[in-house]
Amino acid sequence: RAIGEAAEVPSAQVEAAIAAFIPAIRGALARSPIHGMVTVSGYEGSELLVARLLIESGATVPYVGTACPRTPWSEPDRVWLEAHGCEVQYRASLEQDLAAVDRHRPQLAIGTTPLVQACKQRGLPALYFTNLISARPLMGPAGAGSLAQVINGAIANQARFDTMRDFFGDTGAGDKAGIWSDTPVLRPEFRADTRRQVIKIMKRRKAEEML
Repeated sequence: RAIGEAAEVPSAQVEAAIAAFIPAIRGALARSPIHGMVTVSGYEGSELLVARLLIESGATVPYVGTACPRTPWSEPDRVWLEAHGCEVQYRASLEQDLAAVDRHRPQLAIGTTPLVQACKQRGLPALYFTNLISARPLMGPAGAGSLAQVINGAIANQARFDTMRDFFGDTGAGDKAGIWSDTPVLRPEFRADTRRQVIKIMKRRKAEEML
């Protein structure tokens, strides 16, 4: 209706379009439900729309972060999302998006490349927003059912992540990252010595700043 009013379309035509499309959209949502908790983040500008569609499809979305600023055009979606228990973060940073993932522990995280990489390291299914989500239709009956298959499929991959984590353990993590010709040997004494040196340097710098 808002679009029709803005475009000055006769109300009779607007109501006819609503009557034709609403049942089809509701039917598509009913046929393609999404069950699970999902966090959303990205920089495309459609993050709030995606989060709203996920909730309307049955998913729980506790957080959506967007690199875009708050504008009057996204205000109706912000109000709707917050009314449904979703935190909306404008100008979101990677740190804020990761903090939301750690805070909510969703079954799926949708986001940027570094966020997806961090989530997969945690053994959490994740999807790239740009090429797997934003490229799909969001409006009308086509949009209503476009996300269910990829979202539900990704959530169902949790068992694969668990199997990989059980198999690899902490291989390639922390001090064991990189390519080694032999098993890495930890040197806690070197680390302790370096830490003491760093503390001394920081104290000296702080003392110099006070002069």
